[in-house]
Amino acid sequence: MPSPQPAGALQVADIRTLAIVGPAAAGKTCLAEALLLASGAITTAGSLERGSMVSDFDPLERRMQHSLHAAVMHCHWQGSRVHFIDTPGAADFVGHSLPALEAVETAAVVVSAVNGIEPAAVRMMQQAAERGLDRMIIVNKIDAQGVDLAALLAQIQASFGKECLPVNLPVGAGDGTVKVVDCFYQRSGDSDFGPVEAAHRALVEQVVEVDSAFVERYLEDGDIDASELHAPLEQALREGHLIPVCFVSARTGAGVNELLDVIHKLLPHPGEGNPPAFLNGEGEAAVPLQAQPDPAAHVLAHVFKVTVDPYVGKMGILRVHQGTLTQGMQLYVGDGRKPFKVAHLYLLQGKNTVEVPRALPGDICAIAKVDELHFDAVLHDAAEDDHIHLAPLPFPVPVHGLAISPKRRGDEQRLWEILAKLVDEDVCLKVTHVAGTNETVVYGLGDLHLRVLLERLREVHRFEVETQPPRIAYRETATAPAEGHHRHKKQSGGAGQFGEVKLRVDPLPRGGGFEFVDAVKGGVIPGVYIPAVEKGVREVLASGAISGHPVVDVKVTVLDGKHHSVDSKEIAFVTAGRKAMLAAMREARPIVLEPIVDLEITAPDRAMGDITGDLASRRAQVAGTQGGLAGLMVVKAQAPLSELTGYQSRLNALTSGEGRYTLALSHYEAVPAQVQSQLTTAWQAHDED
Repeated sequence: MPSPQPAGALQVADIRTLAIVGPAAAGKTCLAEALLLASGAITTAGSLERGSMVSDFDPLERRMQHSLHAAVMHCHWQGSRVHFIDTPGAADFVGHSLPALEAVETAAVVVSAVNGIEPAAVRMMQQAAERGLDRMIIVNKIDAQGVDLAALLAQIQASFGKECLPVNLPVGAGDGTVKVVDCFYQRSGDSDFGPVEAAHRALVEQVVEVDSAFVERYLEDGDIDASELHAPLEQALREGHLIPVCFVSARTGAGVNELLDVIHKLLPHPGEGNPPAFLNGEGEAAVPLQAQPDPAAHVLAHVFKVTVDPYVGKMGILRVHQGTLTQGMQLYVGDGRKPFKVAHLYLLQGKNTVEVPRALPGDICAIAKVDELHFDAVLHDAAEDDHIHLAPLPFPVPVHGLAISPKRRGDEQRLWEILAKLVDEDVCLKVTHVAGTNETVVYGLGDLHLRVLLERLREVHRFEVETQPPRIAYRETATAPAEGHHRHKKQSGGAGQFGEVKLRVDPLPRGGGFEFVDAVKGGVIPGVYIPAVEKGVREVLASGAISGHPVVDVKVTVLDGKHHSVDSKEIAFVTAGRKAMLAAMREARPIVLEPIVDLEITAPDRAMGDITGDLASRRAQVAGTQGGLAGLMVVKAQAPLSELTGYQSRLNALTSGEGRYTLALSHYEAVPAQVQSQLTTAWQAHDED
């Protein structure tokens, strides 16, 4: 691998950073490989089929033949050091693609000339705009037969705005001899889109609009040399007034050198892009802070990715926003009081590392074997910077659950340790212990997301697990007042057991919890035994009275009872309290409650009829729909959680894999009578066994 350009010769103005984002199968990984090859960073192009590409180095990625993680690479071109991050396109792995936007000045959205605008491209354009990033669109696969690039450009402008203008143009697309010509600096020649002159003028007019002085010059002179437009160009990019469109074929290399020229000449360096949204302080007291891309300032660096290898250990991948990182310096992690020493500093080339003595503002580098590093950590070299952090990213909520347990008993602690490492690497994985069902549940963004997690457990960590769909956290409650009574009497030769309890159950409003009241008069149940009665009642609260699910929203009042001076014991009143509670609950018109969730579905508008019809079959209530960009619609509804098991698979079938959903718990309400009958019958059969 060629050695990196010496850091000492590099200036901040020589650094470019971009995230290569967009839908799966758009050719992002092949494009990253082509950039490395054209720049001389590698001498031979890898192959997706052979699993030899720099970006997809993970064994699972090679076997599945698509990206699962963000991969960081770099190259040098015309004196610039270009850092780029190849991101996965599948929606299940957005937890790896979104953080890449925190590390760059430019989001390069790749669009397949064959597939056109896809929902993932729309989402990433929106996310990049919300983060204030410069945006560019790279149209890949321009050598494919039958592509209509003029129609695709019109579709791009219809979806993202007229500010999407080509800065280079294809010639001979679709006939096997395609090449790309510049139209920003060049005025003459022809292209598949017509005369280069027309595209050049459209670009110049768009750029000069941001600066009145240039507008006057343009109107007076009729043209301006593009080499003079650097400042207004960067302003137009920052403001989203210009979104450059480039054409490439990663497969043949057509347009790749021209794309590197665009990156070097037109895209911003760290001092020209919009600064990231740092905050100083916590909560409402936090105030905006702008990092300065000054190599002499205090260090501020942000960890946007963490990898945990069983053999190498933890590695934090970070973007330097301010100051200069050097080997041997001491850094703090967030508000941690104990600094760590930077033993080694690396640039990344996929899985390979290149050790460097320093990193400047704009550089993307890595620090290994520091356990304190974690996703979203801010590293700094001054104790007074301990409350600086970045505004949080809007990650989708993981809702696709899988109950997981070790195959070998006694391995529960090791399972949690391994899952913690996997969650460190992927912010869109969540692991929780559900007390109501006593299950460990892993939540992800879809079937593929969780399938990859299971593969990692098995292949990387050599850990075997058993899985099943998570149980629904039903609840029971009372709907009418009722009394229960039980006398527990047991004689077994010696001292016996005796306890008698009479109590009343009253329903509380939904969300009222549990109340326990001692209304016993005259000491018929001595005060020392009242806690035992409550313990028996709480046993029913935990295990259920009619369906085996926890009881909620009830008030229990102990009314009366009896005791025996010799035979009464705590265990007797626990038993009497439990059975009196069961008797009262069964007379209190008990119902089973089910969780109702707020559901938000984003999908192509063509599928709206099928989606709403399917929701109706799942006992859902649609609250409304609203339009989005590029033919997307958002459906808001409420539905029983029990009806959404495996819903992503169904949504995939209805939307050709383009639909996504999020959900959040709204409230509990009574299940239909038929469902309650099924639950109680199943529990009684289990209880009898």
